Amino acid sequence: QVQLVESGGGSVQPGGSLRLSCAVSPSNTRLTAMAWYRQAPERQRERVAFISLSGPRHYADSVQGRFTIPLNNAKNIMYLQMNNLRADDTAVYYCNADGSEYYWGQGTQVTVSS
Repeated sequence: QVQLVESGGGSVQPGGSLRLSCAVSPSNTRLTAMAWYRQAPERQRERVAFISLSGPRHYADSVQGRFTIPLNNAKNIMYLQMNNLRADDTAVYYCNADGSEYYWGQGTQVTVSS
């Protein structure tokens, strides 16, 4: 059974940085795309970053220039580098993968507060 496990969440002050990780198991799972979503309290889940394994990355306007999916040679791990974090980035962040079906991780909390 395919599993996605996120890590790297936590609390940070505005302007700080965090790096989230999403590990896919088994490591030889065939995927066509991966993405990061987030959901803040009383708000709908939104996609913040997307990577097609055969194409470019896409970012939501709200995180453009601040969040990136770094290049990574380990095909079973995806990262989300988050810089210049703001209070409105506070949310639970979920990893998503598209293979034979959609897979979701359990989520990791990111809190940005002074």
